[in-house]
Amino acid sequence: MAQLRVLDDAYPGGLVAYITNAQRLLSESRLGTNPLEGYTPSVPSGEALPWGSEKFEQFEERGFQHAASGKVAFVLVAGGLGERLGYSGIKVKLPYDTAREAAFLQLYCEHIAAYTSSYATTSTSASPKKTKHKTTSPFAIMTSDDTHAQTLNLLERNEYFGLGRDNITLVKQEKVACLADNDAKLALEDNNRWSVQTKPHGHGDVHMLMHSSGLLDEWERRGIEHVVFFQDTNALVFRAVPAAIGVSLANDFEVNSLAVPRRAKEAIGAITRLTPAQGSKNRAMTINVEYNQLDPLLRASGGAFKDGDMNDKNTGYSPFPGNINQLVFRLAEYRRTLQRTHGVIAEFINPKYTDDTKTAFKKPTRLECMMQDYPKSLGPEAKVGFTTITPNLAAYSPVKNSVAEAQAKFAKGDPTHSATSGELDVYASHCAALRLVGCSVGSPMSVTFLGMERLALPPRISFAPSFAPSLGHLRSKLPAPRQVAISARSSFVLEGHCENVILESLELDGALHISVHHPRCRLVIRCGLVQNAGWHWTPLEELEGAETSTSPVTEEEAMRGFRVHRTETARYEFFHGGRYVLE
Repeated sequence: MAQLRVLDDAYPGGLVAYITNAQRLLSESRLGTNPLEGYTPSVPSGEALPWGSEKFEQFEERGFQHAASGKVAFVLVAGGLGERLGYSGIKVKLPYDTAREAAFLQLYCEHIAAYTSSYATTSTSASPKKTKHKTTSPFAIMTSDDTHAQTLNLLERNEYFGLGRDNITLVKQEKVACLADNDAKLALEDNNRWSVQTKPHGHGDVHMLMHSSGLLDEWERRGIEHVVFFQDTNALVFRAVPAAIGVSLANDFEVNSLAVPRRAKEAIGAITRLTPAQGSKNRAMTINVEYNQLDPLLRASGGAFKDGDMNDKNTGYSPFPGNINQLVFRLAEYRRTLQRTHGVIAEFINPKYTDDTKTAFKKPTRLECMMQDYPKSLGPEAKVGFTTITPNLAAYSPVKNSVAEAQAKFAKGDPTHSATSGELDVYASHCAALRLVGCSVGSPMSVTFLGMERLALPPRISFAPSFAPSLGHLRSKLPAPRQVAISARSSFVLEGHCENVILESLELDGALHISVHHPRCRLVIRCGLVQNAGWHWTPLEELEGAETSTSPVTEEEAMRGFRVHRTETARYEFFHGGRYVLE
């Protein structure tokens, strides 16, 4: 009975509503009902921003200033374990790269901490003007039974990564009951007839938790105007977030989906405007349409899309941008909608039938929901758009696939979205940013990891977000970018409180690691040639047996396919406040 009470309390309307909804969706599934039938697809309104363009940096600065003034809250959907990746911990504890060895959660907290007045500027010039008020953006993290205790422990052991306990709120997602048949009878555990099988309901539960926790009311009282939702293992997302916020402000978007270019028929959902037939009771909406639904929907609509999902001849991409589940909501309308819906998101069910009669399941199923389906709750007048950032290095490189899955995707020529690609893309993104502002950065080296040949290993550059949380700030930190040159084999790490670090000149051929431990340390890097043996990313296949016997391959190394040998490093640490010049 205790379990039934928990399941009843966790779902709006209780178990009766859950079973009623399940019976309706199971009936539609059995009949093959198409939820998109009768809709006409079209390309929605939005902005396409090349990273580093004048337009991008204008939106970026506007969005950054909005966040720095304390008007943006952040929500991380982090309910998953790393088992699929071959990692025994929670995914947000996984180091996002090997150069810094910082966890994904640390990286996110550092980015959010950077949205303070110490970094708020009215210009991205070399001498930016600072604002007067200091504030920290609130941060909510959705956990699950599997991840809650470990997430809390990770935060507490690291003193909440500088954000403070009062500024981070954990909201825990409960599971839902599994269903045994088309009548939506509850499925019992095989070894315990007094216990109901349960599974996660999906990341759409974040909206229900935002409503039930009272956070939206609190945030509105604090003056929050926008809420940014992001997922757990995409280290590049904050490169694009300020620009997306700026686009939301400029276009008065109620909902803004951060997107990336997608090839026609690529296995990624597409942001699509759907208009119902005249006289239909359905309403127009801009939502994510799964890639396997988009092509037949376009063909059925005829007209300009009679050939289905096709690449544009000019851009080489589909006109329908790829959804990456990073969202910007305007708080006022979001709060009102959740007051009306109690945060319940349109659900779906995906039973695996034993045969074509669709009368029995291979295994129990359950209702699911996705956070990107929130716009289905909105009226036709809601302004819903998208922000596409190009290239993907400026927004998207998730770590979600196992080694075997990555190898299979690599063989097909598809993005692997693995721990290997995620780390290499972190370095590539830093290199690209430095090149954009005028620095000389060596070309990537061709390497083989985990049997995947000709991977691009860039110079291993990884900066804490405190150094330059936006492209505009990076320009201000390098007053003479042509005086900065980094060779192809180099590794360069900036760690800690880098708010007041200026990089005037550097010629690096090796490894350089700088840690700033005091927030009032003002450091100017004014170096000539820094040269040493450096760090080496060694494929696991090349490790000597004697080394692995005394130092076994770790989970983190196994999922990436390499071990880093730090042969020689120029290391500098600054523990006190004051002015310093590194020459």
